[in-house]
Amino acid sequence: MRRLHWAALAALALAGAWWWRAAPDAAQGVVLAAAASTASGAGADAALPRAAPGSAGAFDFGATARARRDEAQSLARERLQRAERALASYRSATRYPHEARPIAEHPDQVRPFALITADYPLRQRGSAPVAGVRLQTTQERVFVSGQETVAVSIAAVDEQGRRLPLLITRSVLIDAPDPRAASGRPPVALPFSDDGQGADLQAGDGVWSARVAPAAQGFADYAGTLRLLLELNQDGRRGEFAFELVYAPQVPAQWAGVREAVQDGSLVFLLGLQVAQPGRYVISARLDDAQGQPFALLQFNDELGSGAQQARLVAFGKLLRDGRPAFPLRLRDVEGFLLYPDRHPDRAMLPRLAGTVHTSRVYPLTRFSEAEWQSEERQRYLDELQRDVDRARRALPGP
Repeated sequence: MRRLHWAALAALALAGAWWWRAAPDAAQGVVLAAAASTASGAGADAALPRAAPGSAGAFDFGATARARRDEAQSLARERLQRAERALASYRSATRYPHEARPIAEHPDQVRPFALITADYPLRQRGSAPVAGVRLQTTQERVFVSGQETVAVSIAAVDEQGRRLPLLITRSVLIDAPDPRAASGRPPVALPFSDDGQGADLQAGDGVWSARVAPAAQGFADYAGTLRLLLELNQDGRRGEFAFELVYAPQVPAQWAGVREAVQDGSLVFLLGLQVAQPGRYVISARLDDAQGQPFALLQFNDELGSGAQQARLVAFGKLLRDGRPAFPLRLRDVEGFLLYPDRHPDRAMLPRLAGTVHTSRVYPLTRFSEAEWQSEERQRYLDELQRDVDRARRALPGP
């Protein structure tokens, strides 16, 4: 009996060895469990599934292993697809330089000189809003330098937008000094009118207007935030409102013409500047096609020295080739400022150049390069994303 017992164990061991080589990993654990149970005296039959082969309850080792293989392959394919998408997305997003982008990426920059409009409830400080009365305001700009002025307006309307009578009982221009300062300057009275004169566009329409001119109103030597405080009365219901602007007394540079050139496969607009204050200048312009359709946002961000200087606005070659704008192109609405780091105000504005500033010559698109923008940083990211793709591809399971 002992010989028969050991012979059965030997046969089972040989069968297990054959199964170990042929079966998937998931089935090998079952074979080990069966061998361990047999060696302990429980018998081979006790360690194997009881369901008859082909019955509904039979355990299909091969199907389970295939399911696990399929799941691993699916996860590996998803990782590869994510890595490939990340690479393709970054390559597409960086094919043009930061300084020359499609205007569709910056919808807020299409009309930079549009009036700033807002809608507020009528209220006094620390009180609840007045029911049924709202204030509609406009402001030309926020940042002002030198002799520049800002037109502002205010009107009262009901919930349906119908104009309501409004009185401005007090309006004064004050500075908003650093809270650590002992005191500000004396307030300057600044009257509003609804007579169709000055900043007011139409007499008697219920829209009250004024023009803020800091240099002429006692703030020619002030740099910082100015606040125009209003006390309002709408049919006995009182409220307050404040317009704010940021003023710098000096204009750091003046414009000195525009010329164009084709350089390195791109169309370059060279903006002349007579610089009084050297430093970092930030300049933006819009580029429209021949039909007036906004096409690109061009920017300059670099150091300029004193005296005669040039700021390069580059319409990148591949951007022109891909976008296929109709020539001639129109450069319009140019704005710029000198950046003051770590102080307030943080900029001094250049004069605005509103409307078309320069119209280009007509060029065939073949004059421009189809090459993508290149930089050390971009190539570094592309290389790293490509390594992610390669790793994900090597991790794919075999057939």
